[in-house]
Amino acid sequence: MTTVARPVPAQVLDPARLAAVRRTGLLDTGAEEPFDRLTGLTATLLETPFAFVTLVDESRSFWKSCIGITATDPADRQNTVEQSFCQYVIGAAAEVIIEDARTDARTYDNPSIDLMGVVAWAGFPVFSADGHVLGSFCAVDTVPRRWTAHDVEVLRTMSRAAAGEIALRTALEDAQSAADRAERSAQKANALARTLQESLLPVTLPEIPGVQVAARYRRGAGGDEVLGDFYDVFASTGDSWSAVVGDVCGKGPLAARATALARYTLRAAAARCAVPSRNLATLNTALREWVTVDKPYLTAVYATLRPHPRGFSVRVSCGGHDAALIRRADGTVRALGRHGLILGWLDNPPLRDQRTVLHPGDSLLLYTDGVTEARRPYDQEFFGIDRLCHLLAQTPARDAETLATAIETAVAGHSDGRAGDDTAILVLHIPA
Repeated sequence: MTTVARPVPAQVLDPARLAAVRRTGLLDTGAEEPFDRLTGLTATLLETPFAFVTLVDESRSFWKSCIGITATDPADRQNTVEQSFCQYVIGAAAEVIIEDARTDARTYDNPSIDLMGVVAWAGFPVFSADGHVLGSFCAVDTVPRRWTAHDVEVLRTMSRAAAGEIALRTALEDAQSAADRAERSAQKANALARTLQESLLPVTLPEIPGVQVAARYRRGAGGDEVLGDFYDVFASTGDSWSAVVGDVCGKGPLAARATALARYTLRAAAARCAVPSRNLATLNTALREWVTVDKPYLTAVYATLRPHPRGFSVRVSCGGHDAALIRRADGTVRALGRHGLILGWLDNPPLRDQRTVLHPGDSLLLYTDGVTEARRPYDQEFFGIDRLCHLLAQTPARDAETLATAIETAVAGHSDGRAGDDTAILVLHIPA
């Protein structure tokens, strides 16, 4: 009996989507480290033989990165849309999780089951900055597989990282074009840098049961460059949560890529481990394996919170970063976290964890040196750690927002509103 091929989803042929794919400039290009790092890490974490970053035009699915495929010629790193499982992701504009393609009603007749041995398949859409599905980020297994919540979270994180890399490249090309138009280049570059900076920060902060979270971010002077301060809050293993604040050494595209690398590496590591020092060590390895000549370095403070009978247990590790500060309900302030070594410098930096319990009314502060190194204009005096600790002790800690606002206001007042460096502030508060 002859099987009639099913038509591909209409969304595949949408002219606006196809234009967005062409704008990436990635079709028919060679393998590149930023994408291969994502697929390689995914294949390792999920223990799958294949992982792909794809872009799909009207006729084929092009494998920009393909772990498990040895072909190096771009002409050999593709299959037709009809053979591709990416068509289902584009049609749904959402993730597609398949445990056994041979019995799934959506895919049982897909030619790649026989051509490539695809059995289990899980893919997430890779979106353009304007919301079009460019292709997918997927993992493939050759045996039936029940994809776990951990597998799904890794793929979700990696798909966003791939989309971020593509958006960064597109934006940088736009910035170069803007630079050629002299009169408007400064304004466009400034707006671009702001957009890129914001894209490297979480869109919203998660709701953690029993914990209030507040963040502040202020861009430093020089507005036409992307700097490297970042913060993030995300779920970890079990019922634990992770919070991180970091500072990449440098600025511009290298800083932006290092920031993106830090965020997706730590999120992926947290899906398997809740120990801060181990996850910072994973990030250190990723930085050391960076294949470009200019190696990135960064500092970071990483905290893990877990429910405790008396509040929340907290464990902190620092990689060359200022320690976290704990403000107790009675106003006393103490540091938590040994300094450690900057990440990306040595293969095995000394990283240690310190722990304590946050009780109701206590707060945890993570921050970058834009806080303590804010300068007073008339004598260049730093805001400093002593002034910060005094401010924490004297501020009624009713909630996370109160503390974050107090710090932001005090630092801006000390520097007369002139930010010489990026400033990131992250407060976690246990309500009384």
